[in-house]
Amino acid sequence: MKEFFHSWVFKVLMALVVVMFAFLLRATLTMGFSTVVEQIVGTVTAPLQSVSASLSGSVTGFLDQFLHAQEIAEENERLKEENRQLIEQMVDYENYKNENESLKEQLQIQEDNPEWETMTASVIGRDPSDQFYSFTIDKGTLDGVSYQDPVITADGLVGIVSEVGPVFAKVTTILDVRLNVACQDVRTQDVATVSGDIELAQNGQCRMSLIPRESGIAKGDIIQTAGTSGLYPQGIVIGRVSDVGYEPSGTMMYAVVEPSSDIETVKDVVIITSFKGQGSSLSSFEQDSLTGGQTADEESTADETTTDEAAAE
Repeated sequence: MKEFFHSWVFKVLMALVVVMFAFLLRATLTMGFSTVVEQIVGTVTAPLQSVSASLSGSVTGFLDQFLHAQEIAEENERLKEENRQLIEQMVDYENYKNENESLKEQLQIQEDNPEWETMTASVIGRDPSDQFYSFTIDKGTLDGVSYQDPVITADGLVGIVSEVGPVFAKVTTILDVRLNVACQDVRTQDVATVSGDIELAQNGQCRMSLIPRESGIAKGDIIQTAGTSGLYPQGIVIGRVSDVGYEPSGTMMYAVVEPSSDIETVKDVVIITSFKGQGSSLSSFEQDSLTGGQTADEESTADETTTDEAAAE
């Protein structure tokens, strides 16, 4: 035992004790005894306090989530309802916007043609297999739409009502090969017929036939309805001539017409329900086409009836 007290290990331990005591004494003199004790205790207990705080926070968060689950569910339902109302408002806004644009278009047409009676309609269906782009509109007999009413836009002629029900109507476009429209070159005043063509319809174009060989028709000429058959008012723009040529027989000319209305993508149209001279030259046409029934109610399975103005003339 005496050897330990004389060993170098004992001397090192004593030196460390003296140094620690000196630091403790200095700290006591500068900060006070209680502060030193607090620091020592704080150093020892800090990790324990951290663990305790973490556990307390987790338990509190879990209990809050459990206790406020009903409030969260109610808040979610409230937000869903607000989202639903916002969607409805957006839909209403778009509908009002489209309706306003349609009414503006109708008003402009009505101002330019005060003798016409018109109404607006929206396209609600298309047959993707129809290469002539016929479509269905949201107006029918209950709205005042009749069989063979002309269908137009502010840009020009689109087609004619070929089938009509109480709340809908089907429109055959001027791209259809079964539809013939008596037309006139605005510049040369030559009268001819515009009809659909299978090949030209792929490019959204029509064919103008029965043009006199001596005609001065040229590219860029504006073609309008002649108004001689009683099916269309006179002066509705059909389109512009994009090409001119001679028939194989060489006795007549033909022209390719680019419709002024965007028939392939039109969304809103104007129906002319009454105009001066309507039906005045339809007697022969009615004998051939109208005796079988004019409405979808009378014969829902009937083939689509189309207009042949050339025959009517």
